[in-house]
Amino acid sequence: MRRAGTVSKLPRREGGAAMAEFALIAPLLLMLLLGVVGLGWALYTYNFVADAASQAVRYAIVRGADCTSWGSACPASAADIQDYVQSLVPAAINAADVTATTTWTPDNSPGSNVKVTVTYSFTLSIPLMPAAVLPMQSAAQMVISQ
Repeated sequence: MRRAGTVSKLPRREGGAAMAEFALIAPLLLMLLLGVVGLGWALYTYNFVADAASQAVRYAIVRGADCTSWGSACPASAADIQDYVQSLVPAAINAADVTATTTWTPDNSPGSNVKVTVTYSFTLSIPLMPAAVLPMQSAAQMVISQ
């Protein structure tokens, strides 16, 4: 038992201080975490854009002017390639914002070059920060085989 007039030598409890410090740091940590998630999402989207350009140019090179082996889109037009890219879009990306631009040099015959450019505008939104639009673009070019 304690005697009256003596000071306790036990350490004081500082649980309230830890709670106040956490309340100050938690919003910053949450913002940092959501920023990392948002940038990961942007990287995932750019990976899709690059892969879609590669897949679309492969689609175009086997559907040139002399194409006979495919039942549809033979020979492929720019609209056919746009439709193909739209079919590749995953559910997490807005398909209406994905565009594919196709150019043939000099034409759509075997031996000519075809270039497909896929573009998408990604909106990066991190809490407590203004939204930023990141334009994403990737191009692929190959020689038409048939």
